[in-house]
Amino acid sequence: MVEHLRNHYKIADERVLDAMNRVPRHAFVPEALKAQAYKDNALPISGGQTISQPFIVARMTELLELKGRERVLEIGSGSGYQTAILATVARKVFAVERLQVLAAEAKQKLMQIGFRNISYRCDDGTNGWEVYAPFDAMLVAAGGPSIPEPLVKQLEIGGRMVIPIGSDQKSQMLVRVTRTDKGFETENFGPCAFVPLIGTHGWEGKK
Repeated sequence: MVEHLRNHYKIADERVLDAMNRVPRHAFVPEALKAQAYKDNALPISGGQTISQPFIVARMTELLELKGRERVLEIGSGSGYQTAILATVARKVFAVERLQVLAAEAKQKLMQIGFRNISYRCDDGTNGWEVYAPFDAMLVAAGGPSIPEPLVKQLEIGGRMVIPIGSDQKSQMLVRVTRTDKGFETENFGPCAFVPLIGTHGWEGKK
């Protein structure tokens, strides 16, 4: 899987590739799908959600340009796999998941594997986690209609957020947001497809 990420997708961050090699993806997929754990596909998990394709996990992590000292906010921690990758390459991860069943399953798996640099919360991720702000980086693993304002406000000056943004709930563009002292700048990294970002500052707030 890692060589495919390196050679086919041109993932170049060795720290990201090392994390993808070290974290056991099979531990985060349902028992019936473990044979597919290292294929380059998204897979269904509890709550009607998905564990992202390995490429998109690597790509989003690489776009954050983490060096190992950062405090990272993750929105939509889902299975916990992306959380584990972030916790391997960053100093501290703050993981927010809105579905209790997923939050509990992910925490149990991550604790069993041995991660101790993750804080967990079951809540509306579009509000961020203000008590621990500002964050050096953010990764949003669900597609929203726009960039949630609370998240930008909780991002450190110079910090980066990677988030899927789209005008419908089925397809998005992968966007990197960099906060500046005057506001924020955005870069587009192509199409992607994520489950919808549900919450006050996501699709729920657009009804």
